[in-house]
Amino acid sequence: MAKALPVSPLAPKSGFPDLPVISGVRFATVAAGVRYAGRTDVMLAELAPGTVIAGTFTRSKTRSAPVLDCEAKLGGTSDAGAAILVNSGNSNAFTGSRGVEAVRAVTAKVAGALGIPESRVFTSSTGVIGEPLPHQRITDVIDALNASLSPNSIADAARAIMTTDTYPKGSVRTVEIDGKTVSIAGIAKGSGMIAPDMGTMLVYIFTDAKADFPALQAMTGQTCDRTFNCITVDSDTSTSDTLLVAATGASGVDVSGSSEFADALTDVMMDLAHQVVRDGEGATKFVTIGVEGAASAGDAKLVAMAIANSPLVKTAIAGEDPNWGRIVMAVGKSGAEADRDRLTIRFGDVLVAQNGMVAEGYSEPEAAAHMKGENVTISVDLGLGDGCSTVYTCDLTAQYIAINADYRS
Repeated sequence: MAKALPVSPLAPKSGFPDLPVISGVRFATVAAGVRYAGRTDVMLAELAPGTVIAGTFTRSKTRSAPVLDCEAKLGGTSDAGAAILVNSGNSNAFTGSRGVEAVRAVTAKVAGALGIPESRVFTSSTGVIGEPLPHQRITDVIDALNASLSPNSIADAARAIMTTDTYPKGSVRTVEIDGKTVSIAGIAKGSGMIAPDMGTMLVYIFTDAKADFPALQAMTGQTCDRTFNCITVDSDTSTSDTLLVAATGASGVDVSGSSEFADALTDVMMDLAHQVVRDGEGATKFVTIGVEGAASAGDAKLVAMAIANSPLVKTAIAGEDPNWGRIVMAVGKSGAEADRDRLTIRFGDVLVAQNGMVAEGYSEPEAAAHMKGENVTISVDLGLGDGCSTVYTCDLTAQYIAINADYRS
């Protein structure tokens, strides 16, 4: 059985949210023994006929077979039903032709069981890289999954897709459009190997809204750029990242041009993205890094990510040390345009550095006090222009090393 990890101290205090039933979606989970014994590790989501599916995926050059298959299928239109099947414990990545064969076997079995085209079956796998997926363990349980589908099992689905996650992740929003209520519910997994684009993350969002594919795909991509592509745990980009948004259309409300729906979708994605960071392997601090005054938005993102991914910055945060010199270092190495003598740095509300040197009246005890909290904010003003960016990360502790040194044991 997988080794139990203590729940992250940054986990939502209210626990897993009460996610509503999304009309047109049913879920089932099972313990197939893909890698771990004694825990559910496969989830199936059945989607109503006519469901529109949009998505974004890792940009890794070593993308897994399931990712490549999903990419090829995205954008197709059909009045038929659809399905999403996910396994944890094995990523089916870097598995060559055997990986492709495994995907085909699983998608064919799901298609046959649900009576839908194979082109409407989307699969994801997460876990160890480079080991052949024992796909027969999955195909052997498809009929059992089909028999236990329920609209009330989304929380179980969130748990089945976990690997080193210490808690399941879910989020919900409702929005009123033209006097009717539209619901959005999402689940995610992610804890390590998290960095754009997009991190070892699997994200599945379900809504009863109606949308055409181009509009839903545009919203999905834009929202992902503002949320999941603005988080990092360890700077490592996964082979398996998948984010799918499924719109069943059951509410009858067309949201193709709705800013209200786009805002609600952004809220769900941002909440899930923050939960992924809060469950970063070994994390004890949730860190917000804001950069403004850059020559461009791109430069602001470069600086923010350089700070967020610096092991020296992250270990200083873990040690509750307001070592602002490491922020200066990260700005300088980022590759963005910068001027030492225009740089301003704050930890929380504490002005730390200004005009190329330590700020007059700087209080080390006040800065250290801010670093002791669970939520740390680092603000940088480059003083060069209007470019800005905000990214989210966590600290780097000895527990991260312990988890990843022992990951395959």
